[in-house]
Amino acid sequence: MADTAVTMDKIVSLAKRRGFVFQSSEIYGGLSGAWDYGPQGIELKNRIARFWWKEMTQLHDNIVGIDAAILMHPKVWHASGHVENFTDPLVDCKKCKARFRADQIPPEDLAAKKCPECGGELTEVRKFNLMFKTTLGPVEDESGLVYLRPETAQGIYVNFKNVQQSNRMKIPFGIAQIGKAFRNEIVTKNFIFRTCEFEQMEMQFFVKPGTDAEWFEYWREQRWNYYKKLGIDMKKLRWHRHGPDELAHYAKDAYDIEFEFPMGFKELEGVHNRSDYDLSRHQQFSGKDMQYIDQDNGNERYIPNIIETSAGLTRQLLMLLCDAYEEQKVADKGNEDDWRTVMHFHPELAPITVAVLPLMKKDGLAELAQDIRAELKEDFVTDYDQSGAIGRRYRRQDEVGTPFCVTIDYQTKEDGTVTVRDRDSMLQERLPRARIAEYIRQKIKEYKRPSAGL
Repeated sequence: MADTAVTMDKIVSLAKRRGFVFQSSEIYGGLSGAWDYGPQGIELKNRIARFWWKEMTQLHDNIVGIDAAILMHPKVWHASGHVENFTDPLVDCKKCKARFRADQIPPEDLAAKKCPECGGELTEVRKFNLMFKTTLGPVEDESGLVYLRPETAQGIYVNFKNVQQSNRMKIPFGIAQIGKAFRNEIVTKNFIFRTCEFEQMEMQFFVKPGTDAEWFEYWREQRWNYYKKLGIDMKKLRWHRHGPDELAHYAKDAYDIEFEFPMGFKELEGVHNRSDYDLSRHQQFSGKDMQYIDQDNGNERYIPNIIETSAGLTRQLLMLLCDAYEEQKVADKGNEDDWRTVMHFHPELAPITVAVLPLMKKDGLAELAQDIRAELKEDFVTDYDQSGAIGRRYRRQDEVGTPFCVTIDYQTKEDGTVTVRDRDSMLQERLPRARIAEYIRQKIKEYKRPSAGL
């Protein structure tokens, strides 16, 4: 019996083999905590971002977008509390030189100052700030000190008044952003789950004080429903509420959505009630008025409370790789080796939507297939493959999650029909060439996640 369990080793292997993710600077031995996204990876990442952006802006009349700079005035990070509070507890082993986050060492080992790797003596716990520092300008001194942002949220907060006034936004309203963030992690591990450079998809929702608890629950529901739309196996998701000892310095209440990765349940997204902490702090440190003026209520002035939804784009990509992966026995033909690896991506997210495959290279089939691909390019991301047996080509497309394969054969030359193969069911349907695009669009609209073990 084949071992079909989803492991991180299998995900990493497929990611490299099929062009999703590569180790950064691999030819030089790689760089820890840094990864490059290949042809399939960048398509998948862009599609997740577009899906999220539509969900958070297009489908909400009161949410707009922004793209703030990565480099910001250093006072931003004093106001936000990052300079003072954005730290992890760090210990080193004096013997094997391994480095650990102290909060991830078994308490008994930490109390005994005993290395969990070799049993050697550990150093005292010290705080390690996770922000990357650099200098702006030609002179490398403290006067030019700036930070690479550790989160995208602060770019939204400092632009609160700009966005509100330029777009005549009325409370409640939100500002969304997708962008890179940087954290000098003590330990990077689990492939792209924890890295030094990553991308966030955040939305900050500004509400009237006193209504924050209601909006907090609203956004918890909205974010849970988002994953249903992604086609994720919802049994692999759960909520985790932050206890008093887990709450960040800015948080009034906080929940994480956790996904069951091969290494266990890990944080995927946070929904936070940040009270009025952020805008109050920026008002204090900048000296600028960050109050909202409610012209519909007698020009009432107040500093809004903030409900935050903060999701990792790179973590969602890893989630989709893990969730979509299946090793599947094709048919019971007495051949125990008749298996395929298939990625069950939602068709809206799959890096390639449709592959065009001529049955043979000769007799004009290849030229006909290229013509059909040219027509489909206008609406879909396409691939073309004419190398090898048709079954082998289907398997290659299954491994990158292509939901539809269009096969051009000799009958196509006679009556203009093609065969469309469905990735999940492997069933094939004959239809006129002119109907391919319409057929695919309808199938995407009607898509439902298949049960495992088809």
